[in-house]
Amino acid sequence: MPATAKICGLSTAPTLDAAIAGGASHVGFNFFAPSPRYVTPERARALAQRMPAHVRRVGVYVDPDDALLDATAATLDAIQLHKTPVERIAAIRARLGRETWGVVAVKTRADLDGVARLAGAADRILYDAKTPDGAKLPGGMGVRFDWSLLDAFRHPLPWALSGGLDAGNVGEAIARTRAPIVDVSSGVESAPGIKDVDRIATFLQRVAAS
Repeated sequence: MPATAKICGLSTAPTLDAAIAGGASHVGFNFFAPSPRYVTPERARALAQRMPAHVRRVGVYVDPDDALLDATAATLDAIQLHKTPVERIAAIRARLGRETWGVVAVKTRADLDGVARLAGAADRILYDAKTPDGAKLPGGMGVRFDWSLLDAFRHPLPWALSGGLDAGNVGEAIARTRAPIVDVSSGVESAPGIKDVDRIATFLQRVAAS
């Protein structure tokens, strides 16, 4: 199967439309308030209404409480959970009945040791680069990890790859890892939180060509 792509952190109609026109399989709406990519629940609902049914709407959260989930999940197809304990991931999945992505932050092979615990708790694993100590954001910082860490790794669930991807390296990333979904945010921006329609188009072209 060819790789598909998720364009994450969208907040405007033109960039959403570019992602859809370019063939993105998923788009992400960021509900983590400190992020420059944050969207309000109202804005996310308005954007989601522009989307065709075949493109999946993913909400991006950092260890969210039930109030935030209740305010946002109704318009989503999937929930992406950063810095969230496995038990909480399982509880959110059971409560909302949505496809649930558990994010695993990776820097060394040891970071993969607990991945098997997500089987039964989540529907998909997103391998993302571990951000530097003290970083305010859990992702979207243009940091990548050593993809060779996934060599011969037995994935317990369907999975996706994130962390420092852009049009210049996504072809290599797909060839090396065979990721079924690649996830980009800062790699298609002109500044933090500012998506660029041309960069989105180029990224998706490179994915399609891989």
